[in-house]
Amino acid sequence: MKILVYEHICGGGYAEKPLPIGVLSEGFAMLRCAVADFREAGHEVTVLLDARLAKFEPPTGANYVVQVVHAGEPRKLLVEAAKRNDAIYVVAPETGGTLQTFVRFAEETGKTSLDSKSDAIAEVADKAQLYGTLLKNWFSVPKTLTLNITDSTAGIGQTIERELKYPVVFKPTDGAGCSGISLVKGAADIEDALVKIKVESADTRFIVQEFVAGQPSSVSLFTNGKKAVALSLNIQQITLVQPAEASSYSGGCVPFEHPMKKQAFDLAERVIESFPGLRGYVGVDLILGKEGVFVLDVNARLTTAYIGLRQVVGFNMAKALIETAITGKTPDKPQLLGVACFSKIKTPSPTAAAYRKVARLSGVISPPFPLAGYSEACALIMGYGDSMGDAQLRLEEAKKSLHSIFS
Repeated sequence: MKILVYEHICGGGYAEKPLPIGVLSEGFAMLRCAVADFREAGHEVTVLLDARLAKFEPPTGANYVVQVVHAGEPRKLLVEAAKRNDAIYVVAPETGGTLQTFVRFAEETGKTSLDSKSDAIAEVADKAQLYGTLLKNWFSVPKTLTLNITDSTAGIGQTIERELKYPVVFKPTDGAGCSGISLVKGAADIEDALVKIKVESADTRFIVQEFVAGQPSSVSLFTNGKKAVALSLNIQQITLVQPAEASSYSGGCVPFEHPMKKQAFDLAERVIESFPGLRGYVGVDLILGKEGVFVLDVNARLTTAYIGLRQVVGFNMAKALIETAITGKTPDKPQLLGVACFSKIKTPSPTAAAYRKVARLSGVISPPFPLAGYSEACALIMGYGDSMGDAQLRLEEAKKSLHSIFS
């Protein structure tokens, strides 16, 4: 089969705009790994690639690369490339409706879409709507308020004091990852938290949520729209900070053995099965807290955990994705082999020679791109081992190899 893979950050979604280097490293890592798995499964792969990245000839592994130069080109080029392909796979953030919009473009081509249905994506991408649905179905979620960004700071503070207690978490309704998220410890943080949300989202609504202490984690699943199969519980390395700084996701480990694993699997499967239009690979973000497991988000798309999961799962993830999305055949629960840990690492912006050296390192999944006008870059590296300790040791070795090129 001929498959077109569109990853939004790498694929021209930021053409003529600054590329966000941290998210770029995640996007390229997912693109590279998905392409490798599609190729290994015997398929021919075409990707769209921002011309600023294409000039470095990055290791996408694709058979064909379509360069994107100008803003507005991704849709046109996706539709044109679809004519030469049998199926389309979109990987994109939910922010501003991007994921559902591009999946809808793919659906309108008449070719096979390997993503969830665009209507189902819209249901879970809107966090206000998502939390309402989860509550209606009696799923465990942190206590959540949907407020309006045009309300006065004093009014918002009064509502929080009446309905919740500090600290709370402010979120955009349509954010992806940690974008626009702040830990608000008191009324003095509210104004800056609102400013951060306005930068990330055009929606006048926003979410205020009770802060639940615990281990941030996620569950990776396959679903055929009826039955969901949890594959792994994953650690997430998340730093949640007050609005003067940027909350961040820096990496994780797959799998994560935890006493609440079965509870997390059961909850994640039931959540996904409550949205019949979801299919293929999906993720559920959770908090493993003292009082139980709480659902934070549903990701109707490839997640960064994929790059670790594919190392330990024991079967070709792309083949399983295609079977699940097209035939409805879900894989059996896998016996995971070993542990994979991955991390985003900031570096100085490399020279072209340093970039080529880094790109050849075995532990580097996404090299730090030497983009014009940037003083910093970001790599994504991975370590694999028989145990968590072994994987973290290999990760440290990859980090040392990376830093040695810049020293």
